[in-house]
Amino acid sequence: MCGIAGIIGGNIKEDVISKMLKTQHHRGPDNTGVFRDEQVLLGHNRLSILDLSEKSNQPFKDNSNRYIITFNGEIYNYIELKEELKKYNFKTESDTEVLLAAYIKWGKKCLHKLNGMFSFAIWDKEKKHLFAARDRFGVKPFYYYREKEKFYFSSEIKALHASGVKKTPNKKVWASYLTYGSYGHPTETFWENINQLQGGHYLEYSKNSLNINKWYFFEKEILKYQAKVSFKSVKEKYKSLLEDSIKLRFRADVKVGFNISGGLDSSALLAYVNKLNNSKNINAYTFYTNDNRYDELPWVEEMINYTENPLSKILLKIDDDFYKLIDYISKIQEEPFGGIPTLAYSKIFDKARKDNVIVLLDGQGMDEQWAGYDYYLKNNDNTIQGIKSSPFKENVLAEDFKKFASKPVYPKPFKDAILNKQYRDLFYTKIPRALRFNDRVSMAFSTELREPFLDYRLVEYAFAQPLDYKIKNDIQKYLLRELVAEDLNDSISYAPKRPLQTPQREWLQNELFSFVKDSLEKIKKSEYSNWFNIKELEEELVKYKKGNIDSSFHIWQWVSLGLNIDNYLC
Repeated sequence: MCGIAGIIGGNIKEDVISKMLKTQHHRGPDNTGVFRDEQVLLGHNRLSILDLSEKSNQPFKDNSNRYIITFNGEIYNYIELKEELKKYNFKTESDTEVLLAAYIKWGKKCLHKLNGMFSFAIWDKEKKHLFAARDRFGVKPFYYYREKEKFYFSSEIKALHASGVKKTPNKKVWASYLTYGSYGHPTETFWENINQLQGGHYLEYSKNSLNINKWYFFEKEILKYQAKVSFKSVKEKYKSLLEDSIKLRFRADVKVGFNISGGLDSSALLAYVNKLNNSKNINAYTFYTNDNRYDELPWVEEMINYTENPLSKILLKIDDDFYKLIDYISKIQEEPFGGIPTLAYSKIFDKARKDNVIVLLDGQGMDEQWAGYDYYLKNNDNTIQGIKSSPFKENVLAEDFKKFASKPVYPKPFKDAILNKQYRDLFYTKIPRALRFNDRVSMAFSTELREPFLDYRLVEYAFAQPLDYKIKNDIQKYLLRELVAEDLNDSISYAPKRPLQTPQREWLQNELFSFVKDSLEKIKKSEYSNWFNIKELEEELVKYKKGNIDSSFHIWQWVSLGLNIDNYLC
């Protein structure tokens, strides 16, 4: 995993790309490289994972020097692809060179052959043409900005700001976030004129012309699994895919570990990691807060007792370092993030890096493919586990500001309501948000996070299965539970769904209340105070302090704005 950046067109100076790369240094501290051609600059921050030699530094040129790639991510099936590309004269053992060779041989069709997480750009010196693409689910980021005859791109928004792009908030996205909890469309950001290349899409830029196209058509891919197969056969097939997915994600020339909580998805990860050779030496990581209402340590320790993996337990507590962490993660995220659980998760990567464990696996993606959230069973459009009504407070927003808000409307390509909710969460809500949060916190500490359960083969196969394989007698993720029960006991495999939580509601009401009030003061003193009805805002805060804490989402939204005022909007 690395950082990429580039500038195409116009009169460009190398010091600009250097500034961009400096802001992304944490993504790749092992090497920084720049390629320059006529009206082209490509940059790269390298975190060495495969082929640690200097030969694999980027930007990387092919044998003819015609094609140059800057690449962030991993191609897990690079060994198999290399077999298909035997005629190519490889100079390295890296997946980067395999990716470039695949593009040279197959063009944009190479994307369908890739099993991995990726965001990359390839410059064709002969045609003066840029090709860039993002993986199916958007695990790796790609941001871009257009200015007259120039095109800028990077792995993080701060790199675009470092190039001179103005820090202008996208009022539409902010209004939608504060009104509906939306983080914007997958092409949008919280910053004006800065866009994302959506997952499963590619772009081409040449002669000041930008074209963006979709390359991954999930709805069509799952049609190949339409014929109903027996429960036993599906379980065996999924088991085989799961084993292969985890095996592929252990391909690395550095130490690999994994993150776990006390839930079913972590149980599956733990069980299948331990089917690998020498699995007893693989480090596991979890966090806790010393609050028995939320901590999952008892379940984690019960799981670990089966496998005896080394377990690092990382405590999140409120001290001076906590406030430093909030500030740092806010700067890293550049946009609102998921709250205190994201802070807790970030500490895992800090600890892993200190242990020299550079690659970590986690269990993201099972709920979306096996219909695990409680709201899948309800006749509403909720996207938050465990709530009964909207947690957002429209009454605190100024009427003129609310006019900018757009209530999110998501595609419904399927006849079945649950399938449409799964699809929404995969491509528009849950997964895009979690991937952005997790990419930033892992990279903040120069570590790589891999998502074995987002292997496209797993997602497509599980998604396409009949509803009674996913939910049976009100038991959600039924087939997955049956699979995990083969390796762990029923108390683990049939444990109820527990959202990964921290005492965020209580901390914001008590220990962190002064911090919350400070955030509101920053809003009131800023030019963004006109986004709010200040009197209503203050009254809602009083209600929260007095005990109306069914949800803390609205409080965290205001904290997020305060943090962004501190770090970006001032």
